[in-house]
Amino acid sequence: MARIAGVDLPKSKRMDIALTYIYGIGQTTAREILDKTGVDWMKSSDELTSDEVNTIRVEIEHNHKVEGDLRRELTANIKRLMDIGCYRGLRHRKGLPVRGQKTHTNARTRKGPRRSVVGRKKKK
Repeated sequence: MARIAGVDLPKSKRMDIALTYIYGIGQTTAREILDKTGVDWMKSSDELTSDEVNTIRVEIEHNHKVEGDLRRELTANIKRLMDIGCYRGLRHRKGLPVRGQKTHTNARTRKGPRRSVVGRKKKK
């Protein structure tokens, strides 16, 4: 089992799919990495040699921000928005949608479950 960027790649998956298990790498980036390193993306993750694993690991470490570094950067960006008090930062602080979606009827994922009102009766 190959371990790249602190993530164990799943067994018996194509390499372009297996690399997407690393946070910050999607299918397009995975194929670009495999093209640069010369590894066939149709090859299974079980069939990799240690040299191929090392070349992929080096490519990711030097040219891509993944896992912990990327998560840290994203949380720092959100914290900066909240500190300067811009509109997006206020929306993050209140737990509301940030990108202009309406909240009258939707946004349940961001707002959480409905809070029931105590004195309210159902309309007949």
